[in-house]
Amino acid sequence: MALHAKPIDHLIEALSRLPGIGKKTASRLAFYILRSSPSEAQELARAILDVKEKIHLCSTCFNLTDEDPCRICQDERRSREIFCVVEGPNDLIAIENTGVFNGRYHVLHGTISPLEGVGPDDIKIKELMERLQKEKISEVILATNPTVEGGATALYLTDLIKSLGVKVTRIAYGIPMGSEIEYSDGMTLSKALEGRREI
Repeated sequence: MALHAKPIDHLIEALSRLPGIGKKTASRLAFYILRSSPSEAQELARAILDVKEKIHLCSTCFNLTDEDPCRICQDERRSREIFCVVEGPNDLIAIENTGVFNGRYHVLHGTISPLEGVGPDDIKIKELMERLQKEKISEVILATNPTVEGGATALYLTDLIKSLGVKVTRIAYGIPMGSEIEYSDGMTLSKALEGRREI
């Protein structure tokens, strides 16, 4: 027998499918939404729909954006000669929040992981290489996570990029092995970027 009215159970079930949200937290969120005003609930619903309807990949760097190219790619004040290659949009945001990096980005949307059936063709490596051949780049910073997959992807990219005569650096390991960039604090990320080394 259901404990709540069907719409409440449905909302709890939907919220509990979100990462990191268990049944207890989903229940608290559902009752918070239930107690909120109709305009607040509509604003939340509209924000969710807007993300699904308006967000797409930048055709240049593959960051998430609502305009094309994205704001970072459009920014003329940023260095055009340095790329920072990251695994995902959350990593880009984490690096941007440090305020240390002033170049442009390339978002891979994953890492090479043969065990999970993810090869070089399944992430944005081909697009990166096309950009490097078209644009005048002096350095590529590889900011993949310090995991087995992140390391393997960095090694694979190093060979490809060096064949173009472009300097390749990797962020320093102030970030603990096995952790993820998006969860690192700003100071650690700043030091990792500053301490990058050539590969």
